[in-house]
Amino acid sequence: MTSTHAPALTGSGERFGVQRALRTMRHHPLGLVGGLLLVLVVAFCLLGPLLHRTDQTDVDLVNAALPPSAAHPLGTDLKGFDVLGRLMAGGRVSLQIGLLSAAFATVIGTVYGAVAGLAGGVVDGFLMRVVDTLLSIPFLFFVLILSARFHANAVSLSLVIGAFSWLVSARLVRGEVLTLRVREFVLAARVMGASRRRLLFTHLVPNALSVIVVVITFQVADAILVVAALGFLGFGLTYPTADWGSQLADGATYLSAGYWWLVYPVGLCIVLTVLGLNLLADALRDALGRRAD
Repeated sequence: MTSTHAPALTGSGERFGVQRALRTMRHHPLGLVGGLLLVLVVAFCLLGPLLHRTDQTDVDLVNAALPPSAAHPLGTDLKGFDVLGRLMAGGRVSLQIGLLSAAFATVIGTVYGAVAGLAGGVVDGFLMRVVDTLLSIPFLFFVLILSARFHANAVSLSLVIGAFSWLVSARLVRGEVLTLRVREFVLAARVMGASRRRLLFTHLVPNALSVIVVVITFQVADAILVVAALGFLGFGLTYPTADWGSQLADGATYLSAGYWWLVYPVGLCIVLTVLGLNLLADALRDALGRRAD
């Protein structure tokens, strides 16, 4: 009885690694800074419009390109939109796309990588060669083509980005599963007759959460950068939806004319958001890596 249940307890104990990691995060100052930055960005994008109400639909050329003032703290852009309100709207869309694409990519990558790691042998080799082949394809090139071919909205762009972002998660999860499948609690489950599906979703994937959480954080940051790059190149979301990349592209054209408020605020928003996500991901990677063996 004792030898049968001990491995299972080890496996279930490892599932609480996330809780231990959160306690460890308190001693990681850069991780706390990243988390604070993210809280501020989310509050700015979601709660800000409740305090600073603006019209982000109707063009107002009479009030176009106004410098910062009491009525418009960050001025107006070339279409007359309040820049502060535009930043909130663009940030809300960027966060939405980042989270949706990261969730989509992580689900696909987790299942794919876990299946490859559990199967091993020829199946694992074939599945990983598929991943290597797809990784050799220029990611941004195909996203640009699909964005130009189809009408880009938040959902479609999230699916396109997620469809090309799952490859890294698949490789990382596969590596973690290769390590976990030789652990005692997995071997005990095999001896007790657990099916491959049960091994996958009850023992392996839950114990790979440390890798999955870190991957999600990095993928949200990458997706926000991709959306900004597409918008800057003119293949982003269409009017009236705002995105930070399009704002940056519009402002960069007139930066030499002195319209600094069209560039620096949106650039700062992109930098702070991605920096916060990367700092948090680094801290989570360090904390979640301290799993008891």
